Amino acid sequence: MYEYEKKEKQVILKIEISKEDWEKAVEHAYEENKGKFNIQGFRKGKAPRKVIEQNYGDTVFFDDAFDHAVSDEYSKFLSEHTDIVPVEQPHVQDNKFTADQGLSVTLKFDVMPEFKLPELSGLKAKKVEPNVTDEQVEAEIESERQSHARYVEEDKVAENGDFATIDFTGYVDDVKFEGGEAKDYRLELGSHTFIEGFEDQVVGMKKGEEKDVKVTFPENYHAENLKGKPAVFKVKLNKVEKKELPTIDDKYISDTTEFETLGEYKKAIKENLLKMADERAERDYEVALLDEIAEKSNIDLPQSMVDHEVNHIVEDFEHRLSHQGMNLQNYLDYVGKTLDQFKQERKEDAAKNIKTRLVLQKLIAENNLTVSAEELDRSIEEYASRYQMSGEEFKKAMSPDDYAYFENSAIMTKVLDFIKSKNK
Repeated sequence: MYEYEKKEKQVILKIEISKEDWEKAVEHAYEENKGKFNIQGFRKGKAPRKVIEQNYGDTVFFDDAFDHAVSDEYSKFLSEHTDIVPVEQPHVQDNKFTADQGLSVTLKFDVMPEFKLPELSGLKAKKVEPNVTDEQVEAEIESERQSHARYVEEDKVAENGDFATIDFTGYVDDVKFEGGEAKDYRLELGSHTFIEGFEDQVVGMKKGEEKDVKVTFPENYHAENLKGKPAVFKVKLNKVEKKELPTIDDKYISDTTEFETLGEYKKAIKENLLKMADERAERDYEVALLDEIAEKSNIDLPQSMVDHEVNHIVEDFEHRLSHQGMNLQNYLDYVGKTLDQFKQERKEDAAKNIKTRLVLQKLIAENNLTVSAEELDRSIEEYASRYQMSGEEFKKAMSPDDYAYFENSAIMTKVLDFIKSKNK
């Protein structure tokens, strides 16, 4: 038997277990656990309940009985109130037991928030028309030049503008510190890449020369253990190089690309940049639409949902760090933050993620948006064509996770198209 009180984000559920039902729960716990007890004079699993209770205490089966009895009533409650969706495991707020009355338990748990979607037409979000400037095109050409740079070694004293290949090891208080060592590191002198004063002291060195470079870490340095500390770097100069860049002209273009002239190349770059800018503008527009719908839905999230999402974000970040040979604690030390600070900074993103998911789920449910097998096949075929494969060939190599990805992608496209159709 139960009764409950539902608030906006929480349910308080009071469960009453009669003494008869409590006895059944204790007996059930005994049957499930009697094999764990060794009682002298009885084969394992054959000792009567009373004998086990005499040896281990009257309440030896109470914890398991409690879990069983409360779990059954909790499951019954949820099956009879399908509109209530818990977002966390229930917490025991209070419990009382008497031999005459049985068990009384009060559970408390957060539930999925209720909200209404706003009117979808007339949303303020608008797509920004993409634009590509001549400066952006020139920047792409400069990037092309830089990617084909040649480094020519010279037998000379290092100067600003040169590229010095160095070995270095850093010390603070005569102790090496983590991240302060490298071999054959190519450093552009005068680029201010390193700590202020480091590059200036490499200027004037010759190939093979070794030198102690003395610097002081800035007070706002990212690593807490190095802020404001004087340091010594033992530096060896391995070689000095000049950077030579190609001249981008018609000849270079005809020799290295499918285009004949620099003008044709620039036109192709601009078209490609416009395409990418348009795709970004479309994505930004879609995000803005969802953000506006979520904001107008006035979703009041339980803190437990936000905390759970923050933990998921942290776990995902930690997983990605592991692929780079780092762990979370090393990263936190590097940026000078605690785990609590790191989590606090991600609460806003976590809340936004949840609200977006809730909005999408409600949009799909209320508008009966589905993806047919034919639509899914078309999506797969379109993707496969990028790799010169047929849809059938591609599907043979797909895993269940791949199918789930394409299904999610297809339904997401359908939802966004539905929203945009209301705002033409």
